[in-house]
Amino acid sequence: MTHFARHDLGTLAERAQRVAAVASAHAGDVDLQARFPREAIDALRAERLLGIQIARELGGEGEGIGAIAEVCCALGQACAATGMIFAMHQIKVSSLVSHGEDSAWHRAFMQRLTNDQLLLASATTEAGIGGDLRNSVCAVSVSGPDAHLEKDATVISYGTHADAILITSRRAADAASSDQVMSVVEKGQYRLERTHDWDTLGMRGTCSEGFKFVADFPAEQIFPKPFAEIAAQSMLASSHILWSALWYGIAADAVARAQAFVRAAARRQPSGAAGPGPLRLAEAVNQLQAMRASVVAGIKRFEEAKSDPDALSTMSFAVAMNNLKVSTSQEVLAIVNHAMLVCGILGYKNGTPYSLGRHLRDAHSAQLMISNDRILNNLSTLLLIQKPETSLLA
Repeated sequence: MTHFARHDLGTLAERAQRVAAVASAHAGDVDLQARFPREAIDALRAERLLGIQIARELGGEGEGIGAIAEVCCALGQACAATGMIFAMHQIKVSSLVSHGEDSAWHRAFMQRLTNDQLLLASATTEAGIGGDLRNSVCAVSVSGPDAHLEKDATVISYGTHADAILITSRRAADAASSDQVMSVVEKGQYRLERTHDWDTLGMRGTCSEGFKFVADFPAEQIFPKPFAEIAAQSMLASSHILWSALWYGIAADAVARAQAFVRAAARRQPSGAAGPGPLRLAEAVNQLQAMRASVVAGIKRFEEAKSDPDALSTMSFAVAMNNLKVSTSQEVLAIVNHAMLVCGILGYKNGTPYSLGRHLRDAHSAQLMISNDRILNNLSTLLLIQKPETSLLA
């Protein structure tokens, strides 16, 4: 395996900022054309950021959820589609890191991922179940060392650009819909037939098209642990934390544009004639600070619990992570909208230094990615038996 000197690339923050600069330069065209952000993903590879979560002994850097979230935040301030692709990739990597260590094949795949900077996609949604990732219609068929899988996947984000797809299915044809496994299927082992286009309001660069997925692959690429464990112990927290960090990045850039607008207005106007802009900016900063506190608290809670699989599977942890997603997905919209009120028509128009149309359109996806209604409905069931937390410190 080829080894790369990470110190030659600089700190993680410096590497993330260089990618963000590339992403920002192409964000407008990515959004306009609804195209894959090739330049930014190439920059992620050049900066060796796709494998940073993987253990050092496997060629990675062993970075935790906080460091990954910080990169998502930086990318979110530049190009939300790029940030979302990076977040979704790292969510899949978290499953490998948390649940692939005991499998020789998955360990070798993690080494190749870091060496070759492979991009991972996900196929958990399916016709007939929508976004309910904890149920599957399709089933994997295993015959000796070989496996076969067909799935009508309503969404595989950047599926045609990925190097491998992590896909869920029932464990066998006679298994219950919730008795699932997840498989790592590499490019060349599957065929994709496009069934749905991606012409959307926002997040246009994620290219989240639908496909008929047909694959033949070695059965050893199926994770040895049930998907129920993978979902509860790695995917739930990493999804909601990394998405929230990305949404915070969108909100932070919107507030920065609003602040620049207020400063420019203050330079043009005499003292006392600034209008409501500064007050609204102060309100937006207050909202942004509250959102940041929620994300930081979510990261801290996950880092404290991640060494204990039982803690990760508790109802209180699931409630906390789901509440993080619901709250931040609402807050990002409120903050961007507030920033637009500050910037007025120059925020509403495209092509100005204060334009916020792309931010607002991208932010509207937040409540739909695993629908807030679905999450709240599940929480309402949990709260029939789970007492809400009433202590600040316990």
